Amino acid sequence: MAVIYADNNATTQIAPGVLDEMMPYLTQYYGNPSSMHTFGGQVGKKIREARTRVATLLNATPEEILFTSCGTESDSTAIRAAIMSNPSRKHIVTTRVEHPAVKNLCEKLAKDGYRITYVPVDQNGALDLDYLYQNLTDDTAIVSIMWANNETGVIFPVEEIASVVKEKGIVFHTDAVQAVGKIPIDLNNSGIGMLSLSGHKLHAPKGIGALYVRKGTKFSPFLIGGHQEKGRRGGTENVASIIGLGAAAKLSQELMEKENTDVKNLRDTLEKGLLAKIEHSFVNGATEKRLPNTTSIAFEYVEGEAILLMLDEFGICASSGSACTSGSLEPSHVLRAMGVPFTAAHGTIRFSLSTYNTMDEINLIIEKLPNIIKTLRNMSPFWKGNQ
Repeated sequence: MAVIYADNNATTQIAPGVLDEMMPYLTQYYGNPSSMHTFGGQVGKKIREARTRVATLLNATPEEILFTSCGTESDSTAIRAAIMSNPSRKHIVTTRVEHPAVKNLCEKLAKDGYRITYVPVDQNGALDLDYLYQNLTDDTAIVSIMWANNETGVIFPVEEIASVVKEKGIVFHTDAVQAVGKIPIDLNNSGIGMLSLSGHKLHAPKGIGALYVRKGTKFSPFLIGGHQEKGRRGGTENVASIIGLGAAAKLSQELMEKENTDVKNLRDTLEKGLLAKIEHSFVNGATEKRLPNTTSIAFEYVEGEAILLMLDEFGICASSGSACTSGSLEPSHVLRAMGVPFTAAHGTIRFSLSTYNTMDEINLIIEKLPNIIKTLRNMSPFWKGNQ
């Protein structure tokens, strides 16, 4: 059975060209990039090229790019660096809809004595900016707000927020894991102090990420060890994956227009087709300012897990929310923060597309899903009680 992969916000396939660039550094060129000999030195040169490619995608400088193992490490490094560099400040501002990489860390820091302010969102997933700005104080060490939500695709005005935060002398960090490679980002002309990204969200391998640290930003390393990454992150470099991330960053630039035209058209076709065929369904979050590849659709009076299992019988891969919370039976914290009704939050499915998806695949999802929803509703006591 052919796989129809519509879960790209969870992870993406490695692009063939990315894998081609990686392979020699898994087999032929295996030297340590820190070595003095030429055999290792040629590897170091390739890492420098990758750093430049990532910086170019973000309109940053290569010196501002720090390679990590993933987006989660980048988030933890940024937030911990800010509080360690400003030990007298005990206040952190974030949102109610952050990825668990930020959300769970803030909950841990709250137990350690930090005061956390969670900025609410409205029913469209938009931030309450007045609440955010009113809660900035001289005690605030960092403001950490995602660029785009991983479940709904809603894009936050991080550049505007970063400008205000910077003027108050506070570090601003954004988890841009879902945004990088999908929408244009210009860090040279922003007030963003730190930005996290993850390779496996843009067709690089899993296990590689990066953290942008603006020149002049106070920084304290999370991993202490050797001199790698100019002392900002100890540990021998994950060479092949770093090269893969660099190749994926270059590819993302080349595909950005297609992402915002062809992929967006696939997403819109899927969304309109399903909403037209399935009653009691609606899109979660704003439909304008969001990622071009993402739609979160609530199907009332059914369970999302059952929908996913039945989609899987046709080889269709989707998600009921963040892959990092898929083991939980609780409704998504993002949807709860938006006030999505219980009868809809449990039946929400996220489709996230890429340039590898086709219109034939979209049409098959539109063909199969209505009958799945009909079958499940016929078995649902909630549905029968609302007829």
